[in-house]
Order: sequence, then C-alpha cells, then structure tokens
Amino acid sequence: MSKRFFGTDGVRGAVGKDPMSADFALRLASAAAQVLVPTGGTVLIGKDTRLSGYMFESALEAGFVAAGADVLLLGPLPTPGIAYLTQCFEASLGVVISASHNRYQDNGIKFFDGAGAKLSDEVELEIERFLSQPAITLESESLGSAKRIDTARIRYQDFCASTFPDDLNLDDVKVVFDGANGAGYKVGPRTLAELGAEVIPIGCSPNGRNINDGCGSTHPELLQLTVPAVRADAGIALDGDGDRVVMVDELGQTVDGDQLLYILATARQREGQLKGPVVGTVMSNLGLERALDKHDIEFRRARVGDRYVLETLCETGGIIGGETSGHVICLDRTTTGDGLIAALQVLAVMKRTGKTLSKLSDGMAKYPQTMLNVRTEKSLDPSKSSKIQEAISQVEDELADSGRVVLRASGTEPVIRVMVEGEDESQVLLLAERLAAVVAEAAGTESR
Repeated sequence: MSKRFFGTDGVRGAVGKDPMSADFALRLASAAAQVLVPTGGTVLIGKDTRLSGYMFESALEAGFVAAGADVLLLGPLPTPGIAYLTQCFEASLGVVISASHNRYQDNGIKFFDGAGAKLSDEVELEIERFLSQPAITLESESLGSAKRIDTARIRYQDFCASTFPDDLNLDDVKVVFDGANGAGYKVGPRTLAELGAEVIPIGCSPNGRNINDGCGSTHPELLQLTVPAVRADAGIALDGDGDRVVMVDELGQTVDGDQLLYILATARQREGQLKGPVVGTVMSNLGLERALDKHDIEFRRARVGDRYVLETLCETGGIIGGETSGHVICLDRTTTGDGLIAALQVLAVMKRTGKTLSKLSDGMAKYPQTMLNVRTEKSLDPSKSSKIQEAISQVEDELADSGRVVLRASGTEPVIRVMVEGEDESQVLLLAERLAAVVAEAAGTESR
C-alpha cells in the first residue's frame, strides 16, 4: 500500500488546499493519537513563523486533546528542537508545523517519536489508515489538557551550546547569521553570542509572510555579499524550520552540505572520533565520495531524504551523514539533522585548526552537476521505459568512470529529476538535456 498524504518529510502542501486544511489537521492529530498515544500521553507541538501556523496549531491541539492526549505548546522553534525536547519532556510524540524551505503560502505537519526520531513508513501508513475514519472525541473525564511552555527555546538553546567543545569558545569570531525569517531567528543568534561570537543577524525579522523570502539556505545571495563586506569569518544560513544549513566562507563562497560533511568527517577522523561510514544520498556530489576516499573514509549512499540517511547511519554504525541541501546529521551530538548544531561543529573545527572555512573546504573538489526537472502529467516509472533505460545506458557509456546519472521521482511535486554529473561541465549539460528530452517525450511534457 502506498502513502497518500505523507511524503519524504511529513505532510505538506498549499494552505487551504487538500490536504492542508484545519479539518485535515484535526483528523491527522486524532489518527496519530490513536496510533502513537492510544492510552493517553504527552504530545509536543512546535511550529515555524508562518501565519498559518496559528490555525494548524489550534486544530492539532483540538484533535489530540479530544483523543485523550495532553498537549504542550512550544511556539516557534526549529524542527530539531522539537526532536530534542520530545525526549526531554518524555513525550510520546513531537509535532512540527512547518513547510521547511517552502514559501509562506505552504505549510506542513511532521512527527517525531518519543526517541526524537522521524516515523517509519510503516507507522505513517498506519496513521493514514485511521485518517479514513472520523476524528474521535472521548468522554469528558478522558479528555487531555493543553498548556504553553515558555522555557522551551531556552532549553533547546542551552542544548545547542552544549554540543560545542568545552575547551573552545567563539571569542574573536565574527559570524553573519541568516535565520530565513524562520524558526531559528532567536535561537541561532543567541546561541552564537552565548559562546562568545560577534553576531550580525539578517533574516531574523519574521512577520508571518517573509519566511524563506530572499533569505536562508535556499537564497544565500545576501549572506554571500554581507560576509566579506563586514569581514566576517563565516556566514550561517538556516532554512525556515532550521534543520538545514548552508555556510558561506570569508570570501563569500557558499559551502554546501557535501562540503560540510567532508569538513566534519575529516575532522572527526583526525581526532580519532569517526565511526562507521559517512552517509550521503544518491544525489551527493561525486567529489565528496572521491575526497573521502583519499582519506580512506568509507562512503555510503542512501535514498534522498534525511530520514533515509539516518536509517543508513543507524544500520552501519555511522555518526556523520547528510544531504547536499544542508541536512547534516551529527549523531554524536544529536538525533536528527540540525542546522545550527552542524554549523557549530564546523566553527569548532575552524577554531581548533586555525584554518579559514575556505581552506577547510579546499580538499573537496565538486564535480559539475546538472539537474533538470521533467514535469509529469501522467504516472511514469523511468525504470520500466525501455527508451529511457537505453538513453541512460548511452549517457553512462559516454561518462565512463568519470560521472554518474540519477533519475528519480520527486517526493514533493509531480516531476522526474534528471541528474548528470561528470568532470566536464559542458558535456554534463549536453548529456542532461539529451536525457531529459527522452524522459519528457515519454512523459508527454517538457523539461525545465
């Protein structure tokens, strides 16, 4: 049975359209309570800064309380903060209201279990089965309660600071912090300042509508201009819910998730603390794999999605993993991808080695990579199309051992992503366009 509502990271969509309505949120809370909090328990609800968060917070609260769960409302807080506090409060479930890096008109709902981990596909399917039933309301004596927790942000902030090495501080370090006008707009600057850094905040004035708007990890252009302009040592850009990070070096160059993985993995190896393989995804740059190989560090690829990276880390005993987009997981520090904590680990490497961020990332040369999206108006499985498979084989033959081809369906929109990677940028672009044209023909649409 395939999932109807849950994607790669919870339920997400345009507010007011199926499924992102107040009625659906109430039913989702009721279904989740019946699966994960069947005998009563505590549920934490946090959110980012989107205007629609108030509506979904109230609807989820009603659904959980009606099903007998006690609700703690945390307010705006990064997604990884909810994961951490779910454990701290010994809650049965943590709920995040966020559409991550999407525009403010979208929103989403995702869950963490009592251990601070994302739900498995099997559990999400079970919740969807209950969604076909009406929301439940127990007798008055069995209803849950709800209250707001005002200390949540400070507790998470202290936790983030605790992941920075005790023998180091950020004195004499100047950092530009871009909070994407999202959930990390308070936690980020205050944690960095607590550790001694001089912090210049941008993207830290949310108004409910400006989340990810020309700022944050998906739009680091202003950060790239600001860092060298103020002679900062580094820039940190989170996404709207704070689980992704992109950094900017002192020269104004972006340092993406693959480069951050390289810096952290090689640092852990030097310190004798690296365990298991480093885990990326099928979309991770080939340059990361080659650079790690030079250090005799094993590299594994998981499916796209930080939840699958986490699963592979747990299966292999690894502690460092993530995605090119900036989902970086440091299992020796926390349980899930955390943009601020990952950035703190990189700043610690800079302090301990005395090297600039540009110097630390020099050891990984990124291979040219082109990704084209082919919109599909009809169901298309590339693996079952002989024409597509023949085209893939031809491209792979031309790349030989110096590149890769990846075709995958997006988990958030109706497109097939065509990725070609290799040593020669012009060749990569031509091969990607040729392959995308074949996929577009099979899909009866056009690539973009």
